[in-house]
Amino acid sequence: MTVDAAPVEIRELVLPVLANHHGTLFAGQGLQLMAKVAFMAARSRANCEVVMAGASAIQFLLPIPIGYVLTLRAQVVRVGRSSMTVQVHSIAEKTGTPAEEVLNGAFEMVAIDAQGRPTAIDFH
Repeated sequence: MTVDAAPVEIRELVLPVLANHHGTLFAGQGLQLMAKVAFMAARSRANCEVVMAGASAIQFLLPIPIGYVLTLRAQVVRVGRSSMTVQVHSIAEKTGTPAEEVLNGAFEMVAIDAQGRPTAIDFH
C-alpha cells in the first residue's frame, strides 16, 4: 500500500543515566528510544493507538559516548490492513565531530481499537 506519512524525528542527549559502565549508551536504552520513535511514527500514520508486534534487523553500529546527541528518525515504509513496518535510523554527533550512523532497525506495529484488538488502518 502507498505510504504517505511524514518521518518522525526525536533527539536525545546521551547523559550518564542512559549509559552503561563503559560510558556509552546502554543498548536497552537505545532500543527503548528506537521503539519510542517507531511508535510515534506508526500512531501518526494510523491515526489511532498502536502496539509493537516485533522488531528485527536491529543493529548497534558504533558505541555512543556520554555527551553525544542521538537523532532518531522513523519512517513508515509499509502499510497493511492493520499492521505497519517502521524503519528507524539513528545518527550520533558531538560538536566538532562528524555525524555517524549508529543504530537502525525495523519495527512491526499494529493498529488497535479501544478493546486492544487489531483494527483496520485508515488509508487517508
